[in-house]
Amino acid sequence: MESLRIIDTWPVPTAAAAVVRADGTVLGAHGPTAHRFPLASVTKPLAAYAALVAYEEGAIELDEPAGPEGSTVRHLLAHTSGLAFDEHRVTAPPGNRRLYSNAGFEVLGDHIAKASGIPFAEYLRQAVLEPLAMTATSLDGSPARDGVSTVDDLVRFAAEVQAPRLLDPRTVLEAQTVVHPGLKGVLPGYGHQSPNDWGLGFEIRDSKSPHWTGASSSPAAFGHFGQSGTFLWIDPAAGVACVALTDRAFGPWAAEAWTPFTDAVLAEVAG
Repeated sequence: MESLRIIDTWPVPTAAAAVVRADGTVLGAHGPTAHRFPLASVTKPLAAYAALVAYEEGAIELDEPAGPEGSTVRHLLAHTSGLAFDEHRVTAPPGNRRLYSNAGFEVLGDHIAKASGIPFAEYLRQAVLEPLAMTATSLDGSPARDGVSTVDDLVRFAAEVQAPRLLDPRTVLEAQTVVHPGLKGVLPGYGHQSPNDWGLGFEIRDSKSPHWTGASSSPAAFGHFGQSGTFLWIDPAAGVACVALTDRAFGPWAAEAWTPFTDAVLAEVAG
């Protein structure tokens, strides 16, 4: 895909990207797709998927207590537990505001580890990484931000989310459906959004503006980006997912580069 060559113009030391269909067909790839990049918050969808496996295995329930008083696993996954961004401190009642929280995903990881009797990084490996042959991916700390992976591995994950084999498709559909509709909040790097819609571990585009996906991305598009200059989006309307990993921290360069890149990818897929 010619559109993927746009990453060569990005002001980053290293970048790799790929586009994949639900059946695992890679429509195009560019750059060092086997290079291991820190994922930052692109770790969260992987952690969320492991949480959904734990739910389907019966280790946890989505609506069981977890985190602050009144909060549940579902609240933690949807950033509505009331926990602060990077502190284990309650700043709002559960379900009241969309407060993006790394602390919430750390509490979630601890909760699953306690329920399963397996350290969360190992649970993620057994539940998601190993079955998908994501051999270059690891979690080396916080389930909110300390994943390391490659474009090649994340393409396998993106195909799985589009056509689930590890989970019931209904569970994955729930994960990409808005939890607690209408809540306002700040989308890190893009400011206040009303509403600031999220599913279970996935951010949902809907009508957000500005946004890190494309101007032509469908409202149903969902995924995550990371402060290490990384993103993964899935657009059900286009029938494809795109992964782009870099080794330069998110900043104005990314906000300027990612949207036209995504629009070019979607235009080439449609054409």
